[in-house]
Amino acid sequence: MTQSTTIRIAAALITDQHGHALLVRKRNSAYFMQPGGKPETGETPAQALIRELQEELNITLDEQSLIPLGTFTDRAINEPGCELIAEVFRVSFTQSELTPAAEIEEVIWLDPALAATVTLAPLTRDQLLPLLS
Repeated sequence: MTQSTTIRIAAALITDQHGHALLVRKRNSAYFMQPGGKPETGETPAQALIRELQEELNITLDEQSLIPLGTFTDRAINEPGCELIAEVFRVSFTQSELTPAAEIEEVIWLDPALAATVTLAPLTRDQLLPLLS
């Protein structure tokens, strides 16, 4: 019997003024997803997200700019057999040019109407992008 491992993350549903969603693709992955990551010991999900956005995209935010959307569960795409539990926050953001850092290989602004043209992680495709329509 295989035991499923749970991975907890904090993720951002970031949109621009046109309703496009900011998505990232990690190095050695084909899937685009929300930016974010795993909390370090003692961090709240909001604190983890603020740190991850700074490390991965050089975005500086404070907790007042995060709007909690809730907890979402799906399968983890880059860790087969694992369940993903994501605390998701909505973030409005106006800076269009972002420089990927850390493990981020590529950044895109995706029109949700074109979601079928991009390889998306299940959480992004099935639960988060539909919130934008």
